[in-house]
Amino acid sequence: MERFGFVGLPNSGKSSLYNALIGSDVLAAPYAFATTDSNVGVAKVVDPRLDAIAELSGSRTVTPASVQFIDIGGLVEGASRGEGLGNRFLAGIREVDAVVFVLRAFVNPDVPGPTDPLEHLRVLEIELTLADLESVENRLVKRRKSAVQDRSLAGEVAALEAAADVLGEGVPIYRSDLTAEQRINLRESFLLTNRPVLAVVNIGEDQLDTADSVIKPVAAELDGRAGVMAVCVQLEAEAAQLPAEERAEMLDGLGLGEGALGRFTHAAYDLLGLRTFFTTGDKETRAWTFRLGATAPVAAGRIHTDFQRGFIRADVIGWQELLDAGGWTKAKELGVMRTEGRDYLVADGDVMEIRFNV
Repeated sequence: MERFGFVGLPNSGKSSLYNALIGSDVLAAPYAFATTDSNVGVAKVVDPRLDAIAELSGSRTVTPASVQFIDIGGLVEGASRGEGLGNRFLAGIREVDAVVFVLRAFVNPDVPGPTDPLEHLRVLEIELTLADLESVENRLVKRRKSAVQDRSLAGEVAALEAAADVLGEGVPIYRSDLTAEQRINLRESFLLTNRPVLAVVNIGEDQLDTADSVIKPVAAELDGRAGVMAVCVQLEAEAAQLPAEERAEMLDGLGLGEGALGRFTHAAYDLLGLRTFFTTGDKETRAWTFRLGATAPVAAGRIHTDFQRGFIRADVIGWQELLDAGGWTKAKELGVMRTEGRDYLVADGDVMEIRFNV
């Protein structure tokens, strides 16, 4: 399950975004440090393809893919030195798959704090970069000593040295020109800025019609190094508390389409290079997440490690082809089902049946 950590200044709307995405009601108050403990929730990924396949198969159970959200307490300037709730919450995002910056753009005189999303971005990047610099400098001292006896650490030491130079200049790793290999060598350091970033600009209801212009300065500043999207978090959080039919009606009436969860998961999947394949039968139809470029055995390993270890072959068909054929058995009769081996690169929307032996 992919994990996303929400980071933002106090009153940026992190907890409200968390509520909007998982339909929860954690405290979202207009004062600093309303969130004193990290909230962790799981949301189901909405995918109409899954429901269509399940209906075709007459499945008794339908299991969507899921993502995990971690709502971390608000950061302030000096958090890297322990100010506010400081390091207690910096530690909470060291093992997430992606960091979500929640940047406030809405104006509300009853809610204190800056309303310039670029100011929010500046503070967040400074604090995470300073925290990473301290971590790198400490680890570099230890790794240099160990590398005297263990030459296999040379690559990590070089990557740490490059990271120290970049971070020392105030540049977060995700915005740097470090190579893919260097960033891989930094993984064991669990750096806060060595992971993909999605910036969510929290706009007000009165900014819905100008959302593109509101996020434009943020997109220009990040210059393609991170994903950027606008969300009216307050409206989305209110909609999330409604029954499904009323929620859809409200979102449609406001021109918000599929809502925050759908838009967020699409953006997050693109950011991480995530794709979906399906398994189906009368007992269960299920969505499985895999990384773009995964071979059939690797994708099968998402179901169970035995499937990857003992992979023999996979029967594969695209989800739309399956619907057009009228079912799994009919697809085989029509000859549109394919048998793929270990080198097959799984495509988004594939429906698969794995053959394995251990």
